[in-house]
Amino acid sequence: MNVESPQRKKFKKMSTMIRTEIISRRCIKPTSPTPSHLKSFKISLLDQISPNIHGNMTLFYSPNAAADSGAGDLLSHFSAKSQLLQNALAETLTRFYPLAGRIRDTATVDCNDDGAVYIEARTDTRLSDFLSHPDFDILEHFLPSTDKETMELSNGSMLLVRFTLFGCGGTAVSISLTHKIADIAALITVLQSWTAACRARTEPDVPDLGLGASLFPPRTILGMSASVNIAAEKFTARRFVFTGFKVGELKSRVATSLGRDKSDDEDIDQFHPSRVEVVLALIWRCAMSASRSKTGSFKPSALFQAVNLRPRMEPPVPGTAIGNFVWPFAVTVEEEKELDLHALVKKMREGIKDFIEKKAIKFKEGGGFEAVMEFLKERGEMLKKKKETVVYKCSSWCRFPLYDVDYGWGNPVWMSSVNKMVSNTVALMDVKDGGVEALVTLNEQEMDIFEQHHELLQYAQLNPSIDI
Repeated sequence: MNVESPQRKKFKKMSTMIRTEIISRRCIKPTSPTPSHLKSFKISLLDQISPNIHGNMTLFYSPNAAADSGAGDLLSHFSAKSQLLQNALAETLTRFYPLAGRIRDTATVDCNDDGAVYIEARTDTRLSDFLSHPDFDILEHFLPSTDKETMELSNGSMLLVRFTLFGCGGTAVSISLTHKIADIAALITVLQSWTAACRARTEPDVPDLGLGASLFPPRTILGMSASVNIAAEKFTARRFVFTGFKVGELKSRVATSLGRDKSDDEDIDQFHPSRVEVVLALIWRCAMSASRSKTGSFKPSALFQAVNLRPRMEPPVPGTAIGNFVWPFAVTVEEEKELDLHALVKKMREGIKDFIEKKAIKFKEGGGFEAVMEFLKERGEMLKKKKETVVYKCSSWCRFPLYDVDYGWGNPVWMSSVNKMVSNTVALMDVKDGGVEALVTLNEQEMDIFEQHHELLQYAQLNPSIDI
């Protein structure tokens, strides 16, 4: 029988205490109508195979001087900030006009200026109370895409925003953007334009909206949509923080083992493991251990990592390109003896090297069609033997300037994403001291084992407090 941890009991208690109130819902349309010749927007082949689900991001901002004011002044300051966000968002939608449209078919967005959904909300909870031990059940309260009435009224909106006021004057900006036409780099480009408009700064470079379809022309393929295995049940998400010091310890451990393990023909001396590699390898190793403890036997495993294709194209794709320019490559473990930490790191390094040298070139030829067909074939084969292979998926947001998102009242004190509809996922983000924050989603039974794994807790803190 599983014993519920004290921390999980605390999470449940806190999630029942928080109350949020929606103040208003409205539609934000572009400041200028989209010209008639731009009304039909073609998405790329990579967009076509991306799932039509909303990815979420929430940025938290500490109270400013208004926090010392009364409740009326807090609302007044909040309303002024909200109006600024709305006006700037309308300007941004003019530049990124497909985001104000609606998906028409498998290859086209109808740029009809129906707009984005914008929500104002408030809670009496203090931001510091929430950030003392962030709870992902609570975090869902701040997402526009989890509000049933909002989604019913959204009429297929591709962009939804929720601006929440905390009882202390702190705020949260939550963005839900469809994966169908944007990856994390594209979202960063949108945010940079939006924040520049808020602060009356010079707009960033004009976004490259049509480059994706130009490089990867859309095609008609049966079984085009990507499989994301969205289940009716919700899974358990946990946050683990690897400080810069602990990441250094991990890197040293892996480098030492690689040095002992090298063969004469290996240039291991030039192999300096990255923080993402060592953290992800440890999480994968502990997740496989939890799976083995649950089932009673070892099962082969595959880890899919998302790769940013932009810098790997020839010529490189500019950061202002809107759309999906990411691709997953798989690293596999067939036998239990391959579970040594340094062996997993080595597999990851060899996997990305093989992808760059042998597979990335296929995206430069024939609009990526051959690469996509090969992926769909491999995915189909893997799904056939799903019972024998445990699949994990990882996305890294490290090095993206998420802590530079300043709407005019400072940088965020914390940012996070939550996805409890898809299991066996790992999302990695920066920690300000050079460490790594990991959001891990597993089914409840495996998480009970995983979050208590002695090797994991040797390097990671489970959901520590966030200072503001």
